[in-house]
Amino acid sequence: MSAKPKLLLASASPRRRELLKSLGIAFEVVTASVVENEERGTPPRRMVADNAALKADWVASRNPGAVVLGADTTVALGDEALNKPADLASATRMLRRLSGRTHRVFTGVALRQDERNLRLDDVAVAEVTFKPLSDAEINAYLERVHVLDKAGAYAIQEHGEMLVSSYTGELSTIVGLPLSLVKQFLTRAGLLG
Repeated sequence: MSAKPKLLLASASPRRRELLKSLGIAFEVVTASVVENEERGTPPRRMVADNAALKADWVASRNPGAVVLGADTTVALGDEALNKPADLASATRMLRRLSGRTHRVFTGVALRQDERNLRLDDVAVAEVTFKPLSDAEINAYLERVHVLDKAGAYAIQEHGEMLVSSYTGELSTIVGLPLSLVKQFLTRAGLLG
């Protein structure tokens, strides 16, 4: 019986690291040195699928024996992606737009193992409904949570109760790594089950 291949997470996100750790599987983090597509007008589902694949492909090409997991998340209001805000002013504008509305969160997942020519790709979707928010409530949230590295300018797992009235779908999809999908991929790669 050959040894299981090494699992590499192609993401610097501490949230993804924590979620993957919860599966009880050993892995290392190798950050992909890529420029993500965040071009306006790109459909959010395609954007996250392309970016997850871009990260996984970059790391896999340098580690052909490893199983590489890439992921990307964005918040979509209608057909518009709300990626990471450039500054607190744009974060405030995003939260105002999300106030009292339902939006979708897309997380793309790509798994690669070049040695076995294994390529798995999928996108998980969840819906989040925000409470109606006053400017004071938005400011209170922004004082508590660092949002500049978060799509949509919020993190449901960090004081999400201040913003969110409800959600449907998997919480881990909203946080940034849909665990049911990841488990399926890792099982197909021979790392789980």
